[in-house]
Amino acid sequence: MECDFLLHKPMWSHKQPIKLDFKIVVAMFNLITLSFCFLETFHIDVWSYFRDHRLVNWDCTLRTAISDIEVDHEEITEETYRKVPGYEHEVQFGVLTSFAYALEGGMGEIVVATTRVETMLGDTAIAVHSKDKRYAHLHGKCAVHPFNERKLPIICDDILVDPEFGTGAVKITPAHDPNDFEVGKRHNLAFINIFTDEGKINSNGGADFEGLPRFAARVAVVEALKAKGLYRGAQKNEMKLGICSRSNDVVEPMIKPQWFVDCKSMAKLALDAVMSDDKKIEIIPHQYEQEWKRWLENIRDWCISRQLWWGHRIPAWYVTIEDDQLKDVGSYNDHWVVGRNEQEAIIEAKKIFSGKKFEIAQDPDVLDTWFSSGLFPLSVLGWPDVTPDFKAFYPTTVLETGHDILFFWVARMVMLGMQLGGDVPFRKVYLHPMIRDAHGQKMSKSKGNVIDPLEVTNGVSLEGLHKRLEASNLDRSELEKAKLDQAKDFPNGIPECGADALRFALVSYTAQSDKINLDVLRVIGYRQWCNKLWNAIRFAMMKLGDDYAPPEKLDVKFMPPVCQWILSVLNKAIAKTISSFELYKFSDATTAVYAWWQFQLCDVFIEAIKPYFIDSKFESARADARHTLWICLDTGLRLLHPLMPFVTEELWQRLPQIEGSCREESIMISDYPSVIEAWSNEKIENDMEIVNATVRKLRSLRPQSDRSERYPAFAICRQHDIANTMRTYEFEILTLAAVSSLKVLTENDMAPAGCAVDVVNESLSVYLQLQGTLDAEAEREKLRKRREEIQKKHDLLAQEVNNAGYKEKAPLSIQEEQMRKLNAYLEELKIIDEAEQDLETRICEQK
Repeated sequence: MECDFLLHKPMWSHKQPIKLDFKIVVAMFNLITLSFCFLETFHIDVWSYFRDHRLVNWDCTLRTAISDIEVDHEEITEETYRKVPGYEHEVQFGVLTSFAYALEGGMGEIVVATTRVETMLGDTAIAVHSKDKRYAHLHGKCAVHPFNERKLPIICDDILVDPEFGTGAVKITPAHDPNDFEVGKRHNLAFINIFTDEGKINSNGGADFEGLPRFAARVAVVEALKAKGLYRGAQKNEMKLGICSRSNDVVEPMIKPQWFVDCKSMAKLALDAVMSDDKKIEIIPHQYEQEWKRWLENIRDWCISRQLWWGHRIPAWYVTIEDDQLKDVGSYNDHWVVGRNEQEAIIEAKKIFSGKKFEIAQDPDVLDTWFSSGLFPLSVLGWPDVTPDFKAFYPTTVLETGHDILFFWVARMVMLGMQLGGDVPFRKVYLHPMIRDAHGQKMSKSKGNVIDPLEVTNGVSLEGLHKRLEASNLDRSELEKAKLDQAKDFPNGIPECGADALRFALVSYTAQSDKINLDVLRVIGYRQWCNKLWNAIRFAMMKLGDDYAPPEKLDVKFMPPVCQWILSVLNKAIAKTISSFELYKFSDATTAVYAWWQFQLCDVFIEAIKPYFIDSKFESARADARHTLWICLDTGLRLLHPLMPFVTEELWQRLPQIEGSCREESIMISDYPSVIEAWSNEKIENDMEIVNATVRKLRSLRPQSDRSERYPAFAICRQHDIANTMRTYEFEILTLAAVSSLKVLTENDMAPAGCAVDVVNESLSVYLQLQGTLDAEAEREKLRKRREEIQKKHDLLAQEVNNAGYKEKAPLSIQEEQMRKLNAYLEELKIIDEAEQDLETRICEQK
């Protein structure tokens, strides 16, 4: 049955404008500005931010520096052509180009290789290993640049150069490569930037190449090298290509003047907060604590400036003094002042440059959004004012976020919180997995494989999916490929699943460690399960009746066994769910709740009590079943509510109330279930475990062609307590297994003729009398497979207990349990032998 309430949607839409109080925006801006200025007052050994020319990830399309987290690293294993924004034709990658530099004084040549041959226009040295005898005679000599006659010193750098790789000589471009940048600092080399912000060759690259886009220059440089006879060939080469996740452009390492923060001392505080014996923060799952340690022990200066206005403008002003020789902004690093506004900046400048005429100009750059978001725990509570909220709620309790921003956001919040707020911002960090598509591919706009959660919640046609792709910035070839993938994965679009089904599916996936391969079919399955919940409530409302009033108290001791059982296993589900929540094992919570609702309440209990409402002889049991059913639904819905809030609210509101009770207005604020000791009954649980196993075996024996026919059943019991259980629960077995009768036999009784047989355990085997419908060959094959299954389990366990050192290492209780299992397997094999012999005898008699 389809119900609208199962498809609850969020009360907002991405098409609706978000209204934000302007006062809040102004307050946030003031807080971030103040924090930047406030940090400036700390001593350099605690906090130090400075402006410097450093190598950054530069996006030539967006024309801004980007953070490491915004860079996706694409593995290139062979020669590859890739579409790059701004280029009509695809660009070649995965190729190592070799060329020669002529040596000064007619000493010959030295061959180098690179995957970015265009950067040779900015080369300022060639590095070799000091112990490489091939180049010993060149130490201190120079090569000559073929396009500008620049002299390139031959330097020794054993840190960078591997003499066994390639020619053993490495071209050095300090302004455009991270490793070369460090070499340049070690050897005091020139740093020559050859690119404009748009990624074109500038005047430093030479007149022949100036104005060319970088990848067009790559082709032009190769042709020029060939013309000069310096080209030495190319070969495929494995490499990692940095791609901006926002623009899909190839990231270019470039030197830019940026603001940086030296946060080594802060990182030490954040590291100790997690790794010390008296830790202040727990990271869940715990394996990420080692990643935390790795990041913070190797922390680098934090680049906090950006060139696109995605964040708050940096509250720093450059002071140009009248008698400065260089007038460009940023020419002198000691001419910067900080203030909350221009007036404060002028006052600060007058203090520093007293008596001098000057002009000030605010830095056009903005703060890295991770700086702004790193202040979030402080900003929402009113810092820097010591507000009632700040005193009551700082530190907060739990942060939940993705593991991919553990360093970029979480660590920054901890560092800023401890430095500015005086304590860690939260006590626990829960890191959820990252969602990928069903094939394990990272969702990316550039791939066109992003699944919009609103489309899963509300449903969307294949045409609608295609329209979303067409509105993206995918080029034509990528668009067509993405459409084909969508048609393959969602030939009929995505059906309306509702928020609850999506929520439950995502939570159930959290056991998958660091990533979730989201299969929409699984969400659809939970959508159908929501319908099953509705059907359970509908059944209950029919059987409870309009005048039903739930009892204030319940004495379970005198209830039918099946009612005692369902309450006892409900207790177990409650305990497991609560402990799973407390341990942040949310997938275990979904498993516990789902298993109880699906396999115990719906599949067993509801089916078992249906006869109570048909025959008048069950009047007493019927009343107990009603009360039990109401308790199960009320408790079960409250237990499920955090995982499926919308459907549980709707269904809970339909349940009858206890007379005179003051039930909460919403399930959301009602008490969460807790274990009720009086409900626990291990004996009945053990008995019902055998009963359910018996029912499953009997059902499996029924012929596929005739599921409606009821056949006589037999149970051969090899223990008295098993026989008693079969007799006690005969009615439940008859009902659930849909058999016409159940006769309990002992091991001394002859097995009934014309029966299909299966083994429940070493003490119990069941027979279903199929008479003329018995398929002997099918039964023979079934027994053979069962024998193989049991024999495999026996052999594996026997190998384990016979391993050297097992008796010395394994606890006695474990050894006893393993021996019990081995004996049980042998008993089951014996029962299968007897069944096979009996089957063969019957076949011979029929012949």
